[in-house]
Amino acid sequence: MTSTVLTIILNYKTADMTLRAAESALQAMEGIPGAITIVDNDSGDGSFEMMRNAVALKGWDRVRVVASDRNGGFGAGNNFGMRLGLPGGARPDYIYGLNSDAFPDRHAIDRLRQYLDQHPKAAFAGSYVHGDDGATHTSAFRFPSVLGELENGIKTGFVTKLLAKHVVPMKQPETTCPVDWISGASFMMRQDALDAIGLFDETFFLYFEETDLCLRARRHGWSVVYVHDSVVEHIGSVSTGMKVWHRVPGYWYDSRFHYFHKNHGKLYTVAATAALVLGEGIYALRRVIQQKPAITPPHFVRDLLSHHLKRLMPGGGATTISTSGSQSGNKSGVKAQ
Repeated sequence: MTSTVLTIILNYKTADMTLRAAESALQAMEGIPGAITIVDNDSGDGSFEMMRNAVALKGWDRVRVVASDRNGGFGAGNNFGMRLGLPGGARPDYIYGLNSDAFPDRHAIDRLRQYLDQHPKAAFAGSYVHGDDGATHTSAFRFPSVLGELENGIKTGFVTKLLAKHVVPMKQPETTCPVDWISGASFMMRQDALDAIGLFDETFFLYFEETDLCLRARRHGWSVVYVHDSVVEHIGSVSTGMKVWHRVPGYWYDSRFHYFHKNHGKLYTVAATAALVLGEGIYALRRVIQQKPAITPPHFVRDLLSHHLKRLMPGGGATTISTSGSQSGNKSGVKAQ
């Protein structure tokens, strides 16, 4: 029996781009049983109506447009679409998550599906991702750790080489291989695995949610794989309106704290933050002595410590979603409220 795929695309105020992504997905879904669901995350700008009308006019009978009545973030938006299942309520074998500013090539979806068909212990499979300029985007990663946070802060060649096995962004693999976690721009999820481990943790508004999901899968004995010949173009940051943060938004700190605290406990979380702060301090000294460029957004260490200490205070341990100060904030088009 041929396996079925439900493709989910999230939208927030990027209706034209989302429709372009849906058209690419439609072409890549040729010959694959299943459907495409576009989830509008409370855009409030007429996106839902515009996309629904456009889909009807184009005669895309495999595409449906649905509206979420809340904007809970990347994970919540995907969960909304996953809970709907295929039209008629049927359960798909796989769920393919695609960013609203990402465009799979004609074989990208099927190659992920074929890999999962052939490897029943693989829970998730991710694509090779490149920009519209052809440049490779990192889409294979290691799990965050204390040593990984230290390396991330120091940004020094010697330390990076010494801690190479802990650097979170992997050197992009040139072949299909197991990894810790994969980019949410283009990834396929096995429904059986989701039934076993649960859907996205909706405490995460944005960032770390796919990391957490992959960690849960790995802890349950599933594998996560980067599939090199599944190719997707990703423009990136269209829905957020920014490619470089001028100041890291609060929801990133929320997500980072929740990831470490949930999966490793309080002491490990403290150690991870201390390592990152130490690394940033060392790099700050190098900036002064060696005139290195500023890489970290302004006020990062101060904001990190302030946020971390608040979370560790009595009554502050539960993560709350803080999204103020951001125009939007979803890798796939979910706004910040």
